[in-house]
Amino acid sequence: MNRFELLNPIYTNKVIKVIKENYRVTTVEIDHKLDALPGQFLMVWIPGVGEKPMSIGNNNPLTISVANVGPVSEKIWELKEGEVISYRGPFGNPFSIPKDAKKILCVGGGYGVVPMYFLSKAAKENNIQSTVIIGGRSEKDIVWEKQLFSVCEKVFVTTDDGSKGAKGNVMIELEPIAREYDAIYACGPERMMKAVAELCKKNEVHCQVSAERYMKCGVGVCGSCAIDGKLTCVDGPIFSGAEILKLGEFGKKKREASGRSVDL
Repeated sequence: MNRFELLNPIYTNKVIKVIKENYRVTTVEIDHKLDALPGQFLMVWIPGVGEKPMSIGNNNPLTISVANVGPVSEKIWELKEGEVISYRGPFGNPFSIPKDAKKILCVGGGYGVVPMYFLSKAAKENNIQSTVIIGGRSEKDIVWEKQLFSVCEKVFVTTDDGSKGAKGNVMIELEPIAREYDAIYACGPERMMKAVAELCKKNEVHCQVSAERYMKCGVGVCGSCAIDGKLTCVDGPIFSGAEILKLGEFGKKKREASGRSVDL
């Protein structure tokens, strides 16, 4: 075993439950109680295919959700109960809740809602109320709503086409109530998170967002996940709203697997 493996052990554990959330998202529960905090991530490994960063939806049992959008995610999406999965982690900085907070608001776009369950669960365990706003293109794109109802005070849903909840994006529900909360957290499309951070800055509300960028190593070696000099894997993935608004690329450009920078 080399030094990298000692610092980043590879776990291999059994899949104990598979939940088909919708037409493209699958949730996988793993037989492992992982010492992780809300906002941290895993590097999930498929031998012969590659690795992919995954948000942690729950630490006990360890739970991830994956959208079928590429070679690695396709293999994870196809997993069945009783099969095994390999991963490294947890990595990255977690969300933090202000010591005097009594009410928090979580905003999740698409499957960015997944780590919001873990955060809301942790808040509830510490007697902090949480409200969640879920956004999706349509009703069929809404995931984890039922799970969130078990740990949240309120759950709001927005869809672009109005097929479920309020018609529009998450800002429809967020703007009128932002000042009612001690802290606001967001995960999802970068443009959405940038809008959340700007609203929080305007209303002087504590804000944190979870940046998701292409990663190869997860430990700050390869530089693939850089945003204006910040490495998402080690400097993030959780950034304060103030920090993220200083990064000119955020919400505007992303780096593809080839290393090419493209507009969002």
